[in-house]
Amino acid sequence: MQIGSVTTPFGRRPAKLALVRQQMDMSPPARSADKWKIFRDVCEARDLLGVPDRALTVLNALLSFYPETELRHDGQLIVFPSNNQLAARAHGIAGATLRRHLAALVEAGIIIRQDSPNGKRYARKDRAGDIETAFGFDLTSLLARADEFALLAQQIAADRAAHRRLKEALTICRRDVRKLITAAMEEGADGDWATIEAMYIDQVSRIPRSPTSENLKEILEDMQMLRLEILNILEMQLKSEKTDANDDHFERHIQNSNPDSIHDLEPRSEKEQGVKPELKSFPLGMVLKACPEIIMYGKGGEIGSWRDLMAAAVVVRSMLGVSPSAYQQACEVMGPENAAAVMASILERGGHINSAGGYLRSLTERARKGEFSLGPMLMALLRANGMELPRTG
Repeated sequence: MQIGSVTTPFGRRPAKLALVRQQMDMSPPARSADKWKIFRDVCEARDLLGVPDRALTVLNALLSFYPETELRHDGQLIVFPSNNQLAARAHGIAGATLRRHLAALVEAGIIIRQDSPNGKRYARKDRAGDIETAFGFDLTSLLARADEFALLAQQIAADRAAHRRLKEALTICRRDVRKLITAAMEEGADGDWATIEAMYIDQVSRIPRSPTSENLKEILEDMQMLRLEILNILEMQLKSEKTDANDDHFERHIQNSNPDSIHDLEPRSEKEQGVKPELKSFPLGMVLKACPEIIMYGKGGEIGSWRDLMAAAVVVRSMLGVSPSAYQQACEVMGPENAAAVMASILERGGHINSAGGYLRSLTERARKGEFSLGPMLMALLRANGMELPRTG
């Protein structure tokens, strides 16, 4: 059952009325659990539970007054140390601080107060010496919510692992981009490497000292896009160099051969061989950052996957008057994802394109010949949408 909550300096905690109702209805399951295992889960999930670190020290002290390792549903789950005893086991914590953190544990629904009529903590024993009634702090919530605490701890561990993987991926991508730019500059490769290096420096400067996973994800997508564009530039340049070398080789071969056998000596083109040039794809997040206008054409005004983008591209195609055959041809040559990204780019530049259909056919033909790269188009749109590049001396 969902209960109300309020925001505190330590996070979100159940509202007092809802907390009282929850505690009144709470009963421990017919099971037992290791109190220190539960304590470790609570420590791991402290941020989600809204519990400060010092309150965990107090909880540790409280658990030390429970004589057994296992919390049992049929056992006596109330501990009743005095404030002096509790403070001593909590490393000499001050009285006011102790009371504040006990209140924090109660507000988080981790322990329950069981007050005596005079507000003191004590236990009444029967003639056999067994505890009959106790007043103090009830540990029932710890046992009743043990599975919940374990799931929260697992969630925290998974989020931490995902954050670590993002950091590692960004570090590797940064290293790759830096090496590629340095190698291209040292070898004199064609391209505006000063601008590309400035974009790299800008992306690195955006990494906060203590980045969140969202920070890392956004910057990683930008860095991956830059790496893909650099590889695309270098690959196209390498293909051009190979083509020039082959042309020179076969031209010399033909000149030294029988003119009647020219057709036997000419190499077959990629088109004749049936080989379709591969068009590099880019992360969806980068496409949407470069072409935000298409988002409103997604279902519900949102685009969360490539399928959503492709569906929105069909709507935009019809709106811009692009024929189904032109778009189908673009999908066959570029791939459906890239064709949808091109359609988003055409929408973004709508005011500068007279015929969307003719422009798409032209790009499709260039892509068929291996002369079109989606990267420069997206880069230009990113700059047009406000991506500032630092000046290099």
